[in-house]
Amino acid sequence: MPSPSTGLAVEPILRAGIFFGMLALMAVWEAIAPRRHQPQHRWRRWPGNLGIAMLNSVLVRLIVPAGAVGVAIIAASRGWGLFNSVELPAWVALTGAVLLLDLAIYVQHWTFHAVPLLWRLHRMHHADTALDVSSGARFHPAEILLSMAIKSVVVVAIGASPLAVLIFEVLLNASSMFNHGNIAIPLPVDRVLRWLVVTPDMHRVHHSILREETDSNFGFNLPWWDRVFGTYRAQPEAGHAEMTLGLPSFRTPAETRLDRMLLQPWRADTTP
Repeated sequence: MPSPSTGLAVEPILRAGIFFGMLALMAVWEAIAPRRHQPQHRWRRWPGNLGIAMLNSVLVRLIVPAGAVGVAIIAASRGWGLFNSVELPAWVALTGAVLLLDLAIYVQHWTFHAVPLLWRLHRMHHADTALDVSSGARFHPAEILLSMAIKSVVVVAIGASPLAVLIFEVLLNASSMFNHGNIAIPLPVDRVLRWLVVTPDMHRVHHSILREETDSNFGFNLPWWDRVFGTYRAQPEAGHAEMTLGLPSFRTPAETRLDRMLLQPWRADTTP
């Protein structure tokens, strides 16, 4: 098992490798087998989406250099949190921590939809009028930093080990890029797969322009929480080929610019 210091050193390299590897893999898959015709070309959307992803990465490293893994190392060294206070087999503590972290992300996601002030930060993610692998990295810097703070509190509270946090971070990043992908998966395969992971068809419902569909399918990695808490919706009302993605506001091509994306939380929602 890697030492905490090794995990801290490896984490940014591993995350970068997963990000660029998944970006390349999903981009090729989207080109070969797209699920939907996209109304906007990559060259218009990707500079803003990937630009904000790079900005977020720099900000997190400047403000929280050690990241969530570093927080786990501190918690472990001081015996903070549930799994640092009880004797359990290592695999039980590891699995339990990953599951609880995933549940925390589900609850956080639901909260960012339910609280108007938090929705103003999160809605930039939903304002993308197309959906592909780049959408999985399109989050406002303020939301990313707040999410990091929430995640750090959860890591300390449950006493997640550095290895558990590293595994969770890698899974979360990879699954976010996967389930935002514009890829065609055979329907029989999707029906089975969505019992194990959040599939693109399952998550695409969450990006519908219809608010009742937007407020469903909050899971990023594991699909079970939506079923347990009654927020699961199997299919969009209009079907995947015909459904409209995005928000009623912020739909012009100019909204793909990085400056307008950054200022969006403080701009008025012009929904009729």
